[in-house]
Amino acid sequence: MTAMKRTGRSDRCGHSPDHRAIRLTASCAVAAVIVTLAAQGPALAAPGETIAVDPAGLPPPHATSSAYNAPREVDRPAGAVPSVPPGFNATLFADGLSHARALIVAPDGAVLLAQSRDGVITRLVDADGDGRAETRSDYVTGLDLPHGLAFQGDRLFIADAYGVWQLPYRSGPAAAQAPERITAEGDFGETGGHWTRNLAFGADGRQFFVAIGSEGNLAEEAEPRATIRRYDAAGGKGATFAAGLRNPVGLAVHPETGALWTVVNERDGLGDDLVPDYLAEVVEGGFYGWPYAYLGLPDPRFGDRRPDLVAKSRQPEVLFRSHSAPLGLVFYTGDRFPAEYQGDAFVALHGSWNAGVARGYQVARVDFAGGRPVANRYEIFVDGFRTDAPGGPGRASVWGRPAGLAVAADGALLVADDAGGTLWHIAYKGQ
Repeated sequence: MTAMKRTGRSDRCGHSPDHRAIRLTASCAVAAVIVTLAAQGPALAAPGETIAVDPAGLPPPHATSSAYNAPREVDRPAGAVPSVPPGFNATLFADGLSHARALIVAPDGAVLLAQSRDGVITRLVDADGDGRAETRSDYVTGLDLPHGLAFQGDRLFIADAYGVWQLPYRSGPAAAQAPERITAEGDFGETGGHWTRNLAFGADGRQFFVAIGSEGNLAEEAEPRATIRRYDAAGGKGATFAAGLRNPVGLAVHPETGALWTVVNERDGLGDDLVPDYLAEVVEGGFYGWPYAYLGLPDPRFGDRRPDLVAKSRQPEVLFRSHSAPLGLVFYTGDRFPAEYQGDAFVALHGSWNAGVARGYQVARVDFAGGRPVANRYEIFVDGFRTDAPGGPGRASVWGRPAGLAVAADGALLVADDAGGTLWHIAYKGQ
């Protein structure tokens, strides 16, 4: 194993809640059903069903109180597997993992997984192609909350709480040499608060981007907090590419257009159904609202401080139910799913901890055409991580929480679960 010096731990911070209307439609159905959360609880959604969060139907701030309602994590029932749409099946790729978060597929087909709290990048290999990893090893150790992973040629790039590190990738159980930091010391700002540092290279490979979340829920914070930074491929000091992003986690470049996209965990404290989390294209110089605005509306706590930034706030392309906590983001580039999946986005919804009626704990699919979302809606693609019946008040009981996503060498979708310590291989087998 190749180890590097551990420099300390970063704090974590979470979410809070309010109420709204959600449109829920079965994919094959003709009619749409509108369900009002405040009156009936959230709509139940299973694989193949679609959710559209209508911004015109959102409640005013503080329509409900903000709940602390963290899920109860339980052991996975014997034989339990995630629910997937007809024609797909889920296979347990690996279990017994510790805090499985972001993942990437290496040029040799091995899966590299960030086990963030352990500071480890684990290498898993499915040598016989049955959708199950036969071997695993600690490829790099001693990192500090590693999360972002990227390849550029034969070099592996890792983003942790303190910077971006790179090393040559070699097939084998452990890296041949320790990684070296390529970003300037202190360029990620103060540690603490939202700790994930995700990483994506631009389409031309000449630059990379790092997502850096805020320290707190709502405050005026100095950059680089709540920004996406851009760096030359060699590293050094970065510059703000986009701002006003409370906690951008998933970061990916669309394979058709080369545009950068992110999923964002929005602010808490305005009630169960404010503020919707979202998927957005990241444009240079774009300002996305935090902390002064959401969806073009002034936040009652900060909006009067910068009306100019309220006015210039960009609108996200796709809204997720508030507090769903989108983490992983990947565009489908494999050749094993039906053709209509090509270029679509998959998003890991980690699930709420502060909504009165729990939501999330699913993987969503966002339909793209021509490199853009078809509409402000998303389909539930993977579900079944709860042991309780969704839709009621109180704590959810979950055996898994989706966190990271990748497209495997065989075209399957890989789903990492950081609560149950599992990794799932979602393959298409045909109708």
